[in-house]
Amino acid sequence: MTRIIGVLFISSLLFACGQSQKLEETSDLTISAKASYTTPLGKTFELSEPSAKLLEQYEEAKSNYESDPQNVENLIWYGRRAAYLGRYEEAINIYSDGITKFPKEPKLYRHRGHRFISLREYDKAIADLEKAAQLIQGTENEVEPDGMPNALNIPVSTLHGNIYYHLGLAYYLTHDYEKAYEAYLKCRESGSRYDNIVSSTHWLFMIQQRLHNPSKADSLLAPIHSDSTVIENQSYADLCELYKGWILVDSLLQEGPDDPSNHAVRYGVANWFLYNGDTSRARDLMWKMIDASSFTSFGYLAAESDLIEYFEAKK
Repeated sequence: MTRIIGVLFISSLLFACGQSQKLEETSDLTISAKASYTTPLGKTFELSEPSAKLLEQYEEAKSNYESDPQNVENLIWYGRRAAYLGRYEEAINIYSDGITKFPKEPKLYRHRGHRFISLREYDKAIADLEKAAQLIQGTENEVEPDGMPNALNIPVSTLHGNIYYHLGLAYYLTHDYEKAYEAYLKCRESGSRYDNIVSSTHWLFMIQQRLHNPSKADSLLAPIHSDSTVIENQSYADLCELYKGWILVDSLLQEGPDDPSNHAVRYGVANWFLYNGDTSRARDLMWKMIDASSFTSFGYLAAESDLIEYFEAKK
């Protein structure tokens, strides 16, 4: 099976020469606030200037870490805040330093795995997320706080759920659908909140369609109910309702913001056309996504991966 050559060139996110690999010994990280990214399909993006709020949160997280570098939560938030600025390599270095200190902390592998996905380093992501899944065996699940809270300020995901979700995604992006299916089943089983149900069910349904098991795909929609309420995963809820036949595909083809939520819908619709035999429309919708600016959204990554794997798209 063709594997995606997920090489993502990064022009600006580099540590200054001579810095120590140990972050606690680093007094000043010289990392550009601007960076250009070139994707495997040759699309180059310039990161926009981050908001004052995001920069303030990053500086606060950095200060907290530097004042107490042995606090694993400080380290995690330092990495998360760096990633929210688009500084994925910096975040990975932060988590790598943390793994040296706390080699049995699953949260560090979970977050580093996520950022390897952002950089299209899917094999590294799988290795990290498999390690995280191993480390959580026999442990109690816990709510994972949001770095960018929803309107209700209610976290909707858990540590276990996020590990399996991202592991399933990494396998999906490498077209290992059997393993992706296993991971998303564990994700769905990790929590009863409806946001978790719709997000995991969406991927489970798509995977079984990819495996040419439409009856099994339909059976996976049993937990989907029209009177259930989602807090932030409305895009996945809408797609699940499409799969149930409750809404028409045209209602999901409307133009919307260039953000991860709309990318999820656009990719889900493109994929719906693909497994329903309209290959041309699926390809056109995926190509349309590739010029969007949210180039690390999961919908974008999936469209990019499919164009390379199934349509032999090249840079």
